[in-house]
Amino acid sequence: MIPPATPDLVIAVPRGALMRESLDRLDAIGIDTSEVRSNHRKLLFADIGIVTMRPSDVPTYVEAGAADVGITGKDVITEQPDRDVYELMDLGYGACTMVLATVDGPDPSVEALRRLGVMRVATKYYKTAAAYFEATGRQAEIVEVKGSVELAPLTGLVEAIVDLTATGTTLRENNLVIREEIFVSTARLIANPVSHKLKAAAIDTMLEKLRAD
Repeated sequence: MIPPATPDLVIAVPRGALMRESLDRLDAIGIDTSEVRSNHRKLLFADIGIVTMRPSDVPTYVEAGAADVGITGKDVITEQPDRDVYELMDLGYGACTMVLATVDGPDPSVEALRRLGVMRVATKYYKTAAAYFEATGRQAEIVEVKGSVELAPLTGLVEAIVDLTATGTTLRENNLVIREEIFVSTARLIANPVSHKLKAAAIDTMLEKLRAD
């Protein structure tokens, strides 16, 4: 059993782009994360009740109760709509935008819809893309890719992509342009539903400190 990072709480912290600012926020509310910062390979910090993992795994651990609360991106939460977790707070950092992009010039996705009634879209965010096109009333054949999604429209595999971008630099370098902005993703604090009830006081205290920071 992992000891708590704060009274009664175990926290799942995302590795990668969100990690540094997540640790900064925890330090600011009185949790000493120096051990986490000094050991980049270690995943479990039992003495301080912090467990680190990929952002996409945070909802899994929180839903299962292996962590009471966790930090992950809105993009992850949106892509995993069936996870039984509570989204408690927008932490306001790690901003990226989920976008629909195509090659520069006349929009090939519009032309595909006009001619065929369906557009082909490559993405790592299958559920997000499917929900978006359903909500906007457009037919889309979604191709799930694991690697560089920017390659798909350049090779003619698809007419468009749905992807997360921070600056748009990679898109521009590959002659792609943003056609639509779907939503802005920032870091969010999520909680296990049972923990949210049984450890309400500890979670409320954490929220108050985060809001005051």
